[in-house]
Amino acid sequence: MSTRTTDTAPPPPLPRRRRALLSALIATTLALVGAAASLVATPQAHGAVPSTPGWNLEWSDDFNGASGTLPSSANWQFDLGHSYPGGPANWGTNEVQSFTDSTNNISLDGSGNLKITPLRDGSGNWTSSRIETRRADFKAPAGGTLRIESRIQMPNVTGAAASGYWPAFWAVGSPYRGNYWNWPSIGEYDIMENVNGLNSVFGTLHCGVNPGGPCNETTGLGSSRACPNSTCQSAFHTYTFEWDRSVTPNQLRWYVDGTQYHSVNQSQFDAATWSNMTDHAGYFILLNVSIGGAFPDALGGSTPTAATEPGHPMIVDYVGVWSRGGSTITSPSPSPSSTPPASGSPTLYLRSGGALGDSTGSAADVTVASAGGANHDGTPTQPQTFTSSGITRTYNGGSTQFDLSVDAGTAVGNGQQVRVSYDLTGDGSWDRTETYNYFATDPVTGYEHYTQSRGLKSSTGSLGNLVNGKVRVEVWNAIGNGPSTVGVGNQSVVDIPFS
Repeated sequence: MSTRTTDTAPPPPLPRRRRALLSALIATTLALVGAAASLVATPQAHGAVPSTPGWNLEWSDDFNGASGTLPSSANWQFDLGHSYPGGPANWGTNEVQSFTDSTNNISLDGSGNLKITPLRDGSGNWTSSRIETRRADFKAPAGGTLRIESRIQMPNVTGAAASGYWPAFWAVGSPYRGNYWNWPSIGEYDIMENVNGLNSVFGTLHCGVNPGGPCNETTGLGSSRACPNSTCQSAFHTYTFEWDRSVTPNQLRWYVDGTQYHSVNQSQFDAATWSNMTDHAGYFILLNVSIGGAFPDALGGSTPTAATEPGHPMIVDYVGVWSRGGSTITSPSPSPSSTPPASGSPTLYLRSGGALGDSTGSAADVTVASAGGANHDGTPTQPQTFTSSGITRTYNGGSTQFDLSVDAGTAVGNGQQVRVSYDLTGDGSWDRTETYNYFATDPVTGYEHYTQSRGLKSSTGSLGNLVNGKVRVEVWNAIGNGPSTVGVGNQSVVDIPFS
């Protein structure tokens, strides 16, 4: 999100027939005005996620569901409290609210919308909500374009009553999960931000180092404009971001209601900066309404104030992700027990039944056996193993990346570990093995993100081209006295350095 550290004597009476006609006309006009006012007061959903000719819909949520229920847990996960576990305090931006998963703060409205509503209690404490997609692999295909879009009405509050409001629709690089200290190098695309009820949409790129660097942190590289035709607060508008790898140099573009208002391109950055924010597994998407923080403060003084009114929701009609062109290959989904080929995407999903493939399969949990109090650091012991075979691809000189959803429930002192192995020719010998430092899970139920940012513990051999080769992922408990679980389907991914 932006700015870390945007009248005369009466006329003669009309004939009776004309008076009657005029009265009818006035009544009809008032009815139409009333209906229009009702539509403004209660924004309606647009309907299904719109079709976009020439684009492939990769993922979406149109927030259909019963009024007062939470958004789909298959699509979204909650950020709670004042920070990620072990991450920067106050979400790194000095905002004041605590995020919750209460339906008072976030719920479907029964009409195809999601509402995120900031509230203040009698002691002055603010609560709100923030959700992020479970998927963290939204990435432009090589030679193609990624499009991320949402139709949103910002909180309908302005002036002093809006002081401190900070609604946002944005995306962050997947390596941030489980690390929380590698921002902004992993990239952040702020697709829509607004503060203090201003009639402006802000679009911003964060990258590089903080402070300063090629993205001028903590401000970022941004632009803004007023919402077209009607204010951002009074009506729905469509906010779109495109990551275009079909042109040279690659481009990032921001739109509101189809009108471009901001762009940056690859030639503005050194190779390392661009690589750090684009050459990982992809991005996850976030929706939230914050209260207070550096960005609202920068555009209006100390926030929030006593005049700030709680209870004004951000209303979200849909979120969609599309791709166009490029080398994305759509494969039929094999059964969970099969070993699917992975010749298309570099992103492989851990799946039920020990498969490792380029389609997600069904979301589920698999159990990882307890370490039984012994120390298995570096040595796979009763691992859950996921394998893919028949892969022919060219090594691109990069490195393995992964994002595993792991949970040890309330067990204390558990630590999951992963080893990734490559058999380059499929002859049964593992030419390259990479064992990563184990991830110590917290004793709180709920998935955490174990990523390659934990660092390599050891490795053997070297990588080269895959010719009918194999990839294997092993997950086990290195320490602890309790079992744990790993999320599979769309919940855990490995990004292999091959194209």
